[in-house]
Amino acid sequence: MKCPFCGFAESKVIDSRPAEEGATIRRRRECLACSKRFTTYEIVESLPLVVIKRDGSRQSFDKSKLINGMVRACDKRKVPLSVLEEIADEIEQQLQSALEREITTEEVGELVMRRLKDVDEVAYVRFASVYRQFKDIDTFMQELTKILNSRD
Repeated sequence: MKCPFCGFAESKVIDSRPAEEGATIRRRRECLACSKRFTTYEIVESLPLVVIKRDGSRQSFDKSKLINGMVRACDKRKVPLSVLEEIADEIEQQLQSALEREITTEEVGELVMRRLKDVDEVAYVRFASVYRQFKDIDTFMQELTKILNSRD
C-alpha cells in the first residue's frame, strides 16, 4: 500500500478491526519511510455472476429467484425456509468461487436438484419437471425410476 504522503510502497499495520458490520476491515497503517499514519479499508471483491437463460438472454444472478423456485417446488411440503436459504447460500458460494462468471440456467437447476434430492424427493421431482422440461409422461417416469433405483 503506497503512503498517501510520501508515496513509499511499504507500511506496517498498527491496528485492524471490522467495520460496517463486518463487511469491511479498517486498518491503521504507518509508513516505514516518513512514519505518518493513514487508514485503509479492505473489502471482499464480489464479481457479478451472469445467468444465461434458455433464450440466450443474460441476467445478473439473483439468489431470491433461486429461493422462490425452491419454495414453489416445496409447496405443501414440510421443508423449512431456512433449509432452502442454506441451499441457496451454498450454491451462490459455489458459483462465486468458480472461475466462470457466466452460468446457464440449466447448470443452476442441476445444482439445485442435487441438493433438493437429499431434502425432499417430491420437491426434487417438481423442480426437475420445470428445469428438465419433461416433454411427456415417459421422460417423467424415467426420472421417477432413477429416484426409486437410487433408494435401493
